[in-house]
Amino acid sequence: MRDLTPRQETGPYAVRLAGPADVPGARSVMLDTFYREFDYGYVPRWHDDVVDIEGTYLAHPRHALVVAVLGDEVVGTTALHSRGPAHPPHPRWLADRYASRRTAQLLRVYVRPDHRRHGLARAMVRTACGFAAGAPGYDTVYLHTNVDIPGAEAFWRSMADEVCDARTTGEHGGYGTVHFEIPLPVAAAAGAGRLDDRSALGGL
Repeated sequence: MRDLTPRQETGPYAVRLAGPADVPGARSVMLDTFYREFDYGYVPRWHDDVVDIEGTYLAHPRHALVVAVLGDEVVGTTALHSRGPAHPPHPRWLADRYASRRTAQLLRVYVRPDHRRHGLARAMVRTACGFAAGAPGYDTVYLHTNVDIPGAEAFWRSMADEVCDARTTGEHGGYGTVHFEIPLPVAAAAGAGRLDDRSALGGL
């Protein structure tokens, strides 16, 4: 599959599609985020992709893992998956609207604390959306995020459209979940908005 977005240089950092050598570092970023940034740690039913990063992202032609690296160190991740939101815990209408295989779901948008405020989250999301725009069969880019994480809500509202605020429905176990979409016709330019990476951002 052709990658529409080449390797990007962001100061001393590089943002690119991940390879096998990046898997341990990417997994470390994800697990550290679950345990140190979020309240719930590793939850198998939510985080099965983290166990099998190679099979889930690297070996699948319509999936992607994007990493931000400083030298050989992975300091940020963003993943793209063809699985839409599941019902339950999410509303049935949302699962129907963002059906699997035709929805490109963004998740695992995380940046290590010492490497934030360098535009890495913006660059990784732009790269992932460019990949989705070049992949066959996707209608839109979807994501959900826990807006209780500092900076997450402002980040996504600056570049995506809200479709459902689960805080008003009591869905998803009481977490501050808000669902967003990025239309594919403008996905490749998603990085042009007012984005930052002040916190670990992304869905469950």
